[in-house]
Amino acid sequence: MYIFNNNPTGLGRYRLEKELSIGSGTAKSLIKRLKKKVSFITVFENNIRKGHILTNKGQEFLNRFKRKIPFLIKGDSEILKDIIIESEDTCVYICQVKDSAEKLTNGIAQRDAAIKINGKGASCIVFNGKDFVFELEPSSEEDKEHMQVNEDVQDYFKKIIIEENSLLEKNDVIILGLGDSSEIARLASLNAALTLL
Repeated sequence: MYIFNNNPTGLGRYRLEKELSIGSGTAKSLIKRLKKKVSFITVFENNIRKGHILTNKGQEFLNRFKRKIPFLIKGDSEILKDIIIESEDTCVYICQVKDSAEKLTNGIAQRDAAIKINGKGASCIVFNGKDFVFELEPSSEEDKEHMQVNEDVQDYFKKIIIEENSLLEKNDVIILGLGDSSEIARLASLNAALTLL
């Protein structure tokens, strides 16, 4: 739905295959379901190639979904290199999951969800009302200090949230999905986020 939304002049089956790293048959089935079963997409007749676009029903569904996951964007792995594993040759996608910190335990479920779709993993960072921190039950004050994200990354996350017209509130979670390609990193981030819904 995010991909269709980002392509308002239409998105064809072959492009959808690439964007989702899926086969031709899967893409065909997905388009059929989104078009005929739930009426979330339709053919954009004004486009020569007749790609698919969101219907009003599809846009309404996405808008409801975005209340929980307001954005899903490509991240800057250079800025994030201190908090992601294997930052070299790794693509990263970032999403915000609203008010979900209580559903986060040790981050393993999110990492596993990212790996299931061939991602390299996922990192979860919680906004505690003041700072972005890794929430992993530190045992000492020194551990707590190490769990805080550095100032440059804090500023980077806050800038993204402003640019994406989102709000930052206590217990919001930022998920960093990692992959060998942008497409896989995007799927890793979103699949990890879905574990918190």
